Amino acid sequence: MTDGYEASPIGWVRDHVDRYLASNGEDGAVYNGIPCVVLTTTGRKTGKLRRSPLVRVRDGDRYLAVGSMGGAPKHPTWYLNLLADPDVTLQDGPDVFELRARPLSGPERNDAWTVATSVYPEYAEYQTRTQRQIPVVALEPRA
Repeated sequence: MTDGYEASPIGWVRDHVDRYLASNGEDGAVYNGIPCVVLTTTGRKTGKLRRSPLVRVRDGDRYLAVGSMGGAPKHPTWYLNLLADPDVTLQDGPDVFELRARPLSGPERNDAWTVATSVYPEYAEYQTRTQRQIPVVALEPRA
């Protein structure tokens, strides 16, 4: 799946994704002790495939993607991309899933936030660093 793929300009992101994909998830599925997946979105401006390593958060039969960006003041690019085109691909180790992204709000977002922070407690710290509400996105099987 390299047709139309544009690697991240951020070195550690590019390297992590490259290792993850080249090893079918064996190298990179755990990064600094944190389970990871690779999310593929379509660039809203370029139309090219973009890949991002994310913390692996499962919630039943769906995944949750948390747009924390370490508490930065702006949303991550992958989040903006999936708002423009919600059809995404997620690789979890050797398994690849075609999913649809759905940003969560209200009580559903709050419940998902609890799940996400139980997997990766640092998300709560990231929220204290920014004025924006960190988005939580459900990644669900396409119909």
